Amino acid sequence: MFKRLSEPKAPVTFEFEGQPLKGEAGESIAAALLAAGIIDLRRSGEDDSPRGPYCMIGNCFECLVWIEGQGSRQACREPAREGLKLRRHPGRPDPQAFGGGS
Repeated sequence: MFKRLSEPKAPVTFEFEGQPLKGEAGESIAAALLAAGIIDLRRSGEDDSPRGPYCMIGNCFECLVWIEGQGSRQACREPAREGLKLRRHPGRPDPQAFGGGS
């Protein structure tokens, strides 16, 4: 399991699935969720298996979350900020949300 080596120096509070969590200002949402013990960020569109952060550099899209007011985002590429409201990604990624697709 992941854990922090020290308490956040610049803590921010955000919600994941209605649960208040603390993170470090500027760290990625994925890092903050992993430090909080949350590894299941979405379900696979193929077989409903749990998916979570994998590459942590934005290549794999396994860490998709739904951010209130922003939609689908990669948790490893978004900074943890005060007041964010997150939930598990609802299904298959939408290529249009990332500027792709046809």
